[in-house]
Amino acid sequence: MDKKNIARKLLDLRGSKSREEVSNELGISVSALQMYENGQRIPKDEIKIKIASYYKKTVQEIFFDY
Repeated sequence: MDKKNIARKLLDLRGSKSREEVSNELGISVSALQMYENGQRIPKDEIKIKIASYYKKTVQEIFFDY
């Protein structure tokens, strides 16, 4: 897993929505989402599933290179 690649994908998926809006929908803190989008952290598996479901993608599409 490449943190920078994941960060880019997450930013692209969020688009014009605010971090606050997305983090509220996901039930995570704004700072956690910011760290994922900056490539500082990779979310735990349960959060990966929430993020993928929110964006209507698979976990593999977002978090794994293939």
